[in-house]
Amino acid sequence: MEWYHVGLGLLGLLVLFIGIGLPIPFALALAAMPFLLHIQGWSTALVSTELKLWGVWIDYILLAVPLFVFLGELIGRSNIGPNLYQFMHKGVRVRGSAAYGSIAACAGFGAVCGSSMVGSLTIGGVALPQMTKLGYNKRLSSGVLAAGGTLSVLIPPSLILLFYGIVTDQSIGELFIAGVIPGLVLVTLFALVVYIWGRMYPSHIPDADNAPRATVRELLLAVGPIFIIGLVITLSIYTGVATPTEAAAVAALLTTILAFTVGGLDFKGFKESLLATMRTMGYLGLLLSAGVLFGFVLTYYRVPQQFTELFLSYELSPYAVLAMVIAFYVILGMFLEPVSMTFITLPTIYPLMHAAGFDLIWFGIVFTITMEIAVLTPPVGLNLYVIQGISRGTIPISDVIIGCLPFLACMVVLIGLVIAAPEVALWLPSVMK
Repeated sequence: MEWYHVGLGLLGLLVLFIGIGLPIPFALALAAMPFLLHIQGWSTALVSTELKLWGVWIDYILLAVPLFVFLGELIGRSNIGPNLYQFMHKGVRVRGSAAYGSIAACAGFGAVCGSSMVGSLTIGGVALPQMTKLGYNKRLSSGVLAAGGTLSVLIPPSLILLFYGIVTDQSIGELFIAGVIPGLVLVTLFALVVYIWGRMYPSHIPDADNAPRATVRELLLAVGPIFIIGLVITLSIYTGVATPTEAAAVAALLTTILAFTVGGLDFKGFKESLLATMRTMGYLGLLLSAGVLFGFVLTYYRVPQQFTELFLSYELSPYAVLAMVIAFYVILGMFLEPVSMTFITLPTIYPLMHAAGFDLIWFGIVFTITMEIAVLTPPVGLNLYVIQGISRGTIPISDVIIGCLPFLACMVVLIGLVIAAPEVALWLPSVMK
């Protein structure tokens, strides 16, 4: 069987199964099964499938995923996230402080939680009603919160960067470091959008808040937990004291203690955090397992290698290849969520990018920014529906989409900046080696 028969067959079956409504993990596994049976026969395929699935569930590196998810759930269900937003906004006598505070709170939340949706849900749940009450334009408030959640995808620790490192066998620590400067640049660009929006449409942003400034105690309660958790994760990984998994474990334990002591978490909230983590990992675990089977079939028939050779035979310039890959991900992101895209496409795409001469740490940042775009593009933009759901129907999805457009433009600008000046992503990892 030729490699292109396998590639087209896998793609066709995957599209068919997703089209009839099968969840993506089951669609991936079912698409791979006919080819797996062709390779090994029924009895051997069954045993190898069991071994590959078991290998996913006992992978030490992957243990970091549920720990980071659990950490985010604890912060979301305690007062740590809301306190951070209130501090960023309360008593800050700057016009648009609630919008700037939302961006800063999302960035701070992103420094301890790698999930975009959890970031939007946690900060958005507090900030959106407050911004609506203060008189912010609905498009601005919904757009800034939906886009702000994407900062969790780029600012380390990031689940997408973690998955990227696992699939491409790159250093997760270096990927996390590489995301720091682009993440800060994106925060700055988002703040610039709010400033320009306020100048162009003064009625969309109310006057400066005159509430009393935060006290020292409120400062410590708001910033202290996030700072401590972020510092533990950052220093332990970047200094080499701990692996990402060990850092996630220590941070999760520390977050549990802080959530109970200063975050007002009760045992009901703790139980809900555990159950939410289990639900999330049930899906992610199935997706990882099915992705392993799918990737095994691709590798066995050498589909990524042959696809790379075919592409290179056309003698396209590296940047033409890169442009095609980015366009492919932007279009695909309209229909699939980022984790699924990572496990379906990366095994084929990353060898092509490596053969084209691109640094895979650098491409990890470009890839992650395109994943940020994916969660804001309809019809399957997860953050759009999170914010629309938080509004309880008061903000139509069309307003959320329109509000996100300037922030999407910022992400396009950031991709252009990272391509034009790769040092934006690669300088910090090179300095910290």
